[in-house]
Amino acid sequence: MLAFGPSLVVVSGDAKGGNMRNFLKRTFGTVALAAMGALGIFGLVAGSVADVDDIVIVGGEGRTCNEDPQCINRLHPDIPMAAWARPGQIIRLITRNASDFDLDPNSTFDDPRVNGPEIGTVHPLQGPVHIEGAEAGDVLAITILDIDPGPYAYTSTSSFGFASDPFKASRVLWRLNRKEAVSDDIPGVRIPNHAFPGVITVLPGPDQLQEMLSREAELAAAGGRVFLPNPTHASPAAICGPEGSHADECLRTIPPREHGGNMDIRYLGVGVTLYLPCYVDGCGLAVGDLHFAQGDGEVAGTAIEMDADVMLVTEIIKGQAHRMNGPRFEGPSSLLDIPSRRFYATTGFPLKEKGFVPPDMSYLDSEKIAPLRNLSKDIDLAARNALHEMIYYIVETYGLTPEQAYVIASVAVDLRIGQLVDTPNFGVTAILPLDIFVKE
Repeated sequence: MLAFGPSLVVVSGDAKGGNMRNFLKRTFGTVALAAMGALGIFGLVAGSVADVDDIVIVGGEGRTCNEDPQCINRLHPDIPMAAWARPGQIIRLITRNASDFDLDPNSTFDDPRVNGPEIGTVHPLQGPVHIEGAEAGDVLAITILDIDPGPYAYTSTSSFGFASDPFKASRVLWRLNRKEAVSDDIPGVRIPNHAFPGVITVLPGPDQLQEMLSREAELAAAGGRVFLPNPTHASPAAICGPEGSHADECLRTIPPREHGGNMDIRYLGVGVTLYLPCYVDGCGLAVGDLHFAQGDGEVAGTAIEMDADVMLVTEIIKGQAHRMNGPRFEGPSSLLDIPSRRFYATTGFPLKEKGFVPPDMSYLDSEKIAPLRNLSKDIDLAARNALHEMIYYIVETYGLTPEQAYVIASVAVDLRIGQLVDTPNFGVTAILPLDIFVKE
């Protein structure tokens, strides 16, 4: 087990015009300051900060990622750095929602990319940021200081989701503030703010790139579901677009990998320090896919997807990447709690009807699966059953449609492993926070 010691973010420079608390209040606002105090962020920040002018701002130019020189939606070691920051220097990233489309319901902007494959615009990431002094083989420690939500967000259901085959495609528009999300599409529900970045990544190195391309191509050839390189709507176009120098090598941002990426871990919120191995000099930090809230599992394929401003700082741990096989993180235990005083839970085991083959297993082409009514140690099927039990409960109890219940499951229900030892029936629970239901 790799032990880095306590999270300590050293922010260099001298405060101008007041102490640390006054600086943070000016920079982040009173509400964010209160949240930072409650999470013990001041214990993470040692020393003092320069002034607001010392903040590195990344992103925000143009309507879309394709128009923003500090935005990428593919990963490749040849992508040039878009910004530079010192360790300990505050970085403000002006991020775009996962689909990179305009969320304002009153907007008249006609985005020509909507008519193409929407998945091609996923995920816009601000960066990459070169962290001065970082080298390949180091570890980058990233501490999230604040997340400021945009005014609108969406949740969509589609075939991309987990166990989505019984549900129709749908889309919900949310209105956001610092406290909660509400939607006219699901009245009587308020989702509390539990914001975090779905994607935090560094750039892969040449060796890592070839390893990832090779193994994902093998899986695709076997019939597994994989998003292979696709240049449509890719950014930067000069490297990853249809005429790009590496159009057939740029990794999609959809799966997480050893470099981080689309981890979609709801615990990576304000106050957490994430550790990523650096594969290129400068690391190439990029952030995007901000979620206002998400259930543990993001079962519909999307969370509450929003535009947001993210504040973070970094530190370098020299020469320790060889001790890591993937991302690690630490933070206040309050981030592990469900946002509710009461809950309701369902359970799932790997049981099924004779003749049924779970869609995610169909590519294995096993003649043994269909006749069985009980699979051995299958956590995927157990999770599917727990989820469907919860969706049926929400429909029956609150009078919502299956699609509305599926959205709630994606943004608020936590799937948790009960046990992995009681063969053949591994167990999963689905936990619903009941305080999200309010009387209008």
